[in-house]
Amino acid sequence: MNNTPGTEYISRVDTHARTNPFRPLTHRNFRIFWGGQTLSLIGTWMQAVGEGWLALQLSNSALMVGVVAGASALPILLLSLYGGLVADRNDKLKLVRIAQTLLLLEASTLWWFTASNHLTIHWLIALATINGTISAFEIPARQSFIVELVGREDLVDAIALNSAGFNLARVIGPSIAAIVIGTLGAKWCFGLNAMSYLAVLAGLFMIRVPAYQRVDTGTSPVEGLLEGFRYMRDAPLIRVMIRVVGVTSIFGLPFLAMMPVVARNVLHAGAGGYGILLACVGLGALMGALSLAALGQRIPRGKLYMWATYAFSLSVVLFSLMHTLAAAAIVLVIVGFTMMLIGALANGLLQSIAPDELRGRVVSAYIFVSVGLVPIGSFLSGALAKTVGVEWTLGGCAVIVLLYATWAFARYPALRTVS
Repeated sequence: MNNTPGTEYISRVDTHARTNPFRPLTHRNFRIFWGGQTLSLIGTWMQAVGEGWLALQLSNSALMVGVVAGASALPILLLSLYGGLVADRNDKLKLVRIAQTLLLLEASTLWWFTASNHLTIHWLIALATINGTISAFEIPARQSFIVELVGREDLVDAIALNSAGFNLARVIGPSIAAIVIGTLGAKWCFGLNAMSYLAVLAGLFMIRVPAYQRVDTGTSPVEGLLEGFRYMRDAPLIRVMIRVVGVTSIFGLPFLAMMPVVARNVLHAGAGGYGILLACVGLGALMGALSLAALGQRIPRGKLYMWATYAFSLSVVLFSLMHTLAAAAIVLVIVGFTMMLIGALANGLLQSIAPDELRGRVVSAYIFVSVGLVPIGSFLSGALAKTVGVEWTLGGCAVIVLLYATWAFARYPALRTVS
């Protein structure tokens, strides 16, 4: 076996293919965690729809829609690596509880600004930035905490099922948001999201794990960050996966930020059509998550990651060519399916490879590129859409992802053999 860092894999005790996608729910702690998170995420997606629609209404600018979407991700770009170090050196469960409480307060503030008619595009950007700042610490802690709920044996399947919950919320949340915006107004997307955080907080306080034992590493935060950088630099598979995820985040994922523009300017649909498009992405992603969890190890995950990246790029190109709501909705199911696969596979493989003491920092690097780089893509796509049109922007950016992924998988063939 090759002992180069990043090329060792933790084999599972059960080598037989697992076909039950709900196996991780046999763990009590994960079952509680998954239920609370999924309910809360419905509210989170409602808030995302409300923010995107209000950004377009307040500014009437594709560029400002991209700015609002990027504002929530920019702090993650700046702070998530440090957030991973904080997660490695502190009680992850306690960190997640604190962060979820702060997110509750942020959503409540957004509701108040909207309900009192004080919301401006500048306040919307500011509150999105606050949300991203909290998330820069919450996401690494929450993602690296999953292994404590299910163990390494079920880690990848638990991440896939966690993604299923995320995307179940992506189906339900926008659908409810479209109804809420049309009947009660966007402010209640934020109010209902604030209330949904109560569910996840209740679940987090029900979880029982061994008491956290602080380990004195004897190194400063800067030395801890450098230790994580050195590990990832010397781990070839980690390095190439992070690069592919980064390119996908910059050039592939902005289709989500530009969805309000596509819905209104290309498909001539209102808030209801916008909600339908997002729900179709979520439906496809939910199907992808359940499929991935059911596959077990029958297909090498590296090979599946490669083909899913290719399929995602091509489906976004196809989406950019659609000019009817029905056709776009069908294609977005495929986009969502493949998008979920590449995200869950990269996340699960990185966590499986990383040693326990560095998992938070490896997860934070994944978050840095998968979420933190999104502002670059959002700003870029918004500016390009204003100049050349949203269709050319989305299609051209997706071609860049396809070309880079083709080069990366050819240059690093070992990535295709990961199982």
